[in-house]
Amino acid sequence: MLIERLAFTGLRNLEAFDLTPSPGINLIVGRNGSGKTSLLEGLHILAMGRSFRTRQLRHVIAHEADEMTLFARLGGEPPLPIGVRRSRDAAELEMRMGGERVSRLAKLIEALPLQLVNPDAFRLLEGTPAGRREFLDWGVFHVKHDFYDAWRRTKRALKHRNALLRHGRMDANSLAAWEQELAVWGERVDLLRREWMAGFVPVFEETLGSLIDLPEMQLRYSRGWDKQRPLRDVLEQGRATDQQMGFTQNGPQRADLRIRLGRRPAVEVLSRGQQKLVVSALKLAQGRLLERVTGHGCLYLIDDLPAELDAEHRRVFCRLLESMRCQAFITSVEHDALVGSWNSHTPMAMFHVKQAVSGTGQLVPQAQRDFTTE
Repeated sequence: MLIERLAFTGLRNLEAFDLTPSPGINLIVGRNGSGKTSLLEGLHILAMGRSFRTRQLRHVIAHEADEMTLFARLGGEPPLPIGVRRSRDAAELEMRMGGERVSRLAKLIEALPLQLVNPDAFRLLEGTPAGRREFLDWGVFHVKHDFYDAWRRTKRALKHRNALLRHGRMDANSLAAWEQELAVWGERVDLLRREWMAGFVPVFEETLGSLIDLPEMQLRYSRGWDKQRPLRDVLEQGRATDQQMGFTQNGPQRADLRIRLGRRPAVEVLSRGQQKLVVSALKLAQGRLLERVTGHGCLYLIDDLPAELDAEHRRVFCRLLESMRCQAFITSVEHDALVGSWNSHTPMAMFHVKQAVSGTGQLVPQAQRDFTTE
């Protein structure tokens, strides 16, 4: 669904605003510290229930405000209003959808699929497997409707098995029962992940080819245990060592994506600009596969698009976004870095985040002609 209206209050240093974004490209330009990234952060909280800049949402609330309210109206028949609110003294985020309170974050995530390309996105290449599993499971969640239940049951069984492993005297019957539960649902999670990967890899390769020529790039899925053995056998045979370690060493919780160029990890070979294009291809391919399978569009947040990219690759990146006909919010410090990157027929809105005397950031609409080519 496209965002038709956006209204934020109490978000960091941004003044309250109520705007109508473009259904296509939305460019946000301003100086460092003006509030550009805060706008993307608010969208991320609205769609994901968490910030990409801090683990504590109370730090996102403006200093002079008692609460933060983020609202969007999504297009459709009928339109769907969604909103979140966090008071400074509240323990949890209040979520609403269609005028009713929502208790499950998964409902919010499902309503507004979102992909973020920012400096933290490099962690897909250089970070721990946990970040790559999160990326993987986002895609499976949105495409495979029974994945969330299988993932939730797997997580519950793993929690109970680990608790028993840490216990001084294990209850063998309880351990066997939770191992059976973990084996059944862990195998199901693995199957859904493998099915998703089979569809994702060709879309990723197509997307990457539109941005950069890296014919030796390989994307492989590692499920987290011996691919030749059932998970139940692995769990049973690993009880002794798992008990010594105090946790389950093999299973779907150890899954990973191997991103390699030839025989070497991609992060060891690629330049920073090439890494950004690979990460961007991964993120954009997520949304492209989602749209092809479900018909639902994906929202893209791209923080400081020009960074790490030369003029030619900026142009290629922008033309790919145009061809996707998606809704995107893109920030840049320099206005000139985005001049001439877009066709005149591209749906577009431009906003300048100006620094007010009070130190807050004000969103001011700009003329579209300043950003497009003839």
